[in-house]
Amino acid sequence: MNPYQAPQAQLTSEIHIEDMEYVGFWARTGASIIDTIIIMAVTYPILIALYGFNYFDGETLIAGAADVLLNYVFPALAVILFWIYRSATPGKMLLNAVIVDAKTGAKPSKGQMIGRYFAYYISALLLGLGFLWVAWDPRKQGFHDKLAGTVVVRSDDI
Repeated sequence: MNPYQAPQAQLTSEIHIEDMEYVGFWARTGASIIDTIIIMAVTYPILIALYGFNYFDGETLIAGAADVLLNYVFPALAVILFWIYRSATPGKMLLNAVIVDAKTGAKPSKGQMIGRYFAYYISALLLGLGFLWVAWDPRKQGFHDKLAGTVVVRSDDI
């Protein structure tokens, strides 16, 4: 060791597994509602500008490219990008919750985050049992978390 070398700080974004406080069903449901409201606040004015209020009457089936982009592609990209760059969506950030790797407590890989999003569809099967599973699981993991190898925990580093 060089006595003239500046001290090196231990910088890590890992959360130690034994210190994890898992975020439960109701908090995650609240975060999801917040995220849905934000997505609607962005997409609905654009849909109204493009299609008018007829879009919401239930009788008109509009499935143009803008409809698909605004209702499916944009929300998916927004969620995945927030997960990759912030480890949380705005709703989770308000609750000081982050998504971490279930084994290490470190930030999950991009592949885990993308896989986690598509595993939402599996969680939605059978009347949303994969989402409800968060309420009973000891680590508060839904099916999408189990498939992606992630957990949602509290963190003051947001």
